[in-house]
Amino acid sequence: MKYFIIAGEASGDLHGANLMAALKQHDAAAQFCFLGGDLMATQGGCQVKHYRDMAFMGITAVVRHLPTVLRNLRDTRRAIVRFCPDVVILIDYPSFNLRIAKYVKTHFDTPVYYYISPKLWAWKTYRIKSIKKYIDKMFTIFPFETSFYAQFDYAVEYVGNPTVDAIAAYRAQPHAGDFRAAHHLDARPIVAVLAGSRRQEIVTTLPTVMPLAKQFPDFQFVLAAAPSADSALYQPYMSDNVKIVYNCTYDLLAHAYAAIVNSGTATLETGLFGVPQVVVYYVPGGRIGTWLKQVLIKTKFVSLVNLVAEKEVVCELVAHRFTTRNVGIELTRLLTDGDYHRAMQADYATLAQRLGDAGAADRTAQKIVKLLTSDNTCNV
Repeated sequence: MKYFIIAGEASGDLHGANLMAALKQHDAAAQFCFLGGDLMATQGGCQVKHYRDMAFMGITAVVRHLPTVLRNLRDTRRAIVRFCPDVVILIDYPSFNLRIAKYVKTHFDTPVYYYISPKLWAWKTYRIKSIKKYIDKMFTIFPFETSFYAQFDYAVEYVGNPTVDAIAAYRAQPHAGDFRAAHHLDARPIVAVLAGSRRQEIVTTLPTVMPLAKQFPDFQFVLAAAPSADSALYQPYMSDNVKIVYNCTYDLLAHAYAAIVNSGTATLETGLFGVPQVVVYYVPGGRIGTWLKQVLIKTKFVSLVNLVAEKEVVCELVAHRFTTRNVGIELTRLLTDGDYHRAMQADYATLAQRLGDAGAADRTAQKIVKLLTSDNTCNV
């Protein structure tokens, strides 16, 4: 069967690649056309766009790059017509993907499935109308999403969390060599800094976080570079006590003593590696930004660790609370208070229990293949 898959950012590329690999296991004749990144490209098929040409965050960025956004939508629609898929599979990235879903369901009979739900439970709940209208099946990756969608009389299927898959795959691989020696790190404990994958996140996170490197000389700070980010973004923050690593975030987390993490999937990854962390997120406008967050964000927490655990496991410093001083206070506690450090690690056990076993991509692939009819006639 023919699968058209859209992933608009780095995390979607990873999960899309895993899904493609699983689909090939359950459908020997699988053919792919996709928008994604290098990882998806390794699975074969026709790449329409790279996610680096699609990842625009925020209204300002979208408006500034509007011609590119419109061209991407146009090129995607044309690619769907040319490829004549049996199914269109969307991975997160709702602003773009829901427009494509509307186009497909308005013009053709092709089924549209969603793997990794948009975060409607956090904000933009109004998108549920589009999902109910244009998405034939939603495969979710957080247990709490089942009850959320049930409020709107929309049945979803929890398939497990792909981050669990990714970490299980990492741990199953042999890791030869000395990580510290390979990256010129000394014997001091490591503070990992995960500043996000988008340019806007990186440039708004690092100026507040990196001055702390001088305040903790007994620890070494190590930046995990985002795959799609220009290395020049990180250069102003390099110093004797700051190093940077590329394409080895899991290696870094496996060796870290504590972490400063920009809110997102990385908070969950850090938790599953058992690394105590402080979660940060820049919101423009200071206290006004905090007020807007309280109005717009529908959840009590912003970090996935706390959302899955349904309690405050990690400290969240968001909007006006995200200052160098506040991060320093929490980091001091993580680095010097052994009881606090161990208690957070103990709470992380809740994550693994609630997320369940690895195999999200494989379960999703099985369900997709089963759902699709044996009739391979083009629906476009």
